[in-house]
Amino acid sequence: MTHFRIGSRGSQLALWQANYISALLQQQGHAVSIEVIKTTGDRISDAALAKVGTKGMFTKEIEEALLDGRVDLAVHSMKDLPTELPSDFAVAAIPEREDPRDAFLSKGYSRIRELPNRARVGTSSLRRQAQLHALRDDLEVIPLRGNVDTRFRKMERGDFDAIILAAAGLTRLGLGDAIREYLDSTEMCPAAGQGALAIETRADDVKTIADLKFLDHAPTRIAVDCERAALNALGGGCQVPIGVYAQLRGQELLLQAVVASPDGRQVVREQRSGSDPRQLGTEVARALLARGAQNILDAVYGQEASVPEQP
Repeated sequence: MTHFRIGSRGSQLALWQANYISALLQQQGHAVSIEVIKTTGDRISDAALAKVGTKGMFTKEIEEALLDGRVDLAVHSMKDLPTELPSDFAVAAIPEREDPRDAFLSKGYSRIRELPNRARVGTSSLRRQAQLHALRDDLEVIPLRGNVDTRFRKMERGDFDAIILAAAGLTRLGLGDAIREYLDSTEMCPAAGQGALAIETRADDVKTIADLKFLDHAPTRIAVDCERAALNALGGGCQVPIGVYAQLRGQELLLQAVVASPDGRQVVREQRSGSDPRQLGTEVARALLARGAQNILDAVYGQEASVPEQP
């Protein structure tokens, strides 16, 4: 029996994820403890994270704990993990994915199309903001930060007519019944890796990697690898308006991707199929860049972006 120490952020959702992996490890006969680690992204609650750089904003301190040997593995939301890991680390397992779609929540309305003109919609994500504006240019999209409970309460007390959150987080926290509408990926393309978890270890920790192998879900890993290859080729992170979603259909992947300007006036979409995840992701990214996505991203990188989304 091995005693695994899991590093995790301290949010309710992050702890649910860590405890979920802990339970699976305990079923294999291992002992598990969880160490809560506060990340840079957790400390900055009132400023646009894009101002200080977002690469590894929610993972850096946890990775430092891994390197120091204070923890043996880390449980991340996949969309928080930079597309290029330092050579010291490895993604040992990607468990089966939860629903990757975005969800519409509202006290008074059942669907986005029912919202009145100038309705106030809260989201922390530039990706969602851009696609919301493309879908409904009359909406007032307002930055919304905080954990899932905080955002939910702000909607309940009437600060917003609706909010958009990841369906996976709501389901994991037992709030799935609050979802009024699941947004189709053709209208609201999810973030790369949305709904998936990443189990990170030291790259040279062969025993831990072997012990975690049972957690890896091959179809999820293939789809996520494809999405992250596209995001990497686009040079994107969580602060840019990029949606990437891959679905495994038999032996082939169907990849949808979108790059949109924050105001929703410029939208470039691409959809292709292929069998090689990384090759497909790269091809789709290059097609998007060639069709105008480069200009959109250059403009976004050159100005202050909205606060990036959190899990």
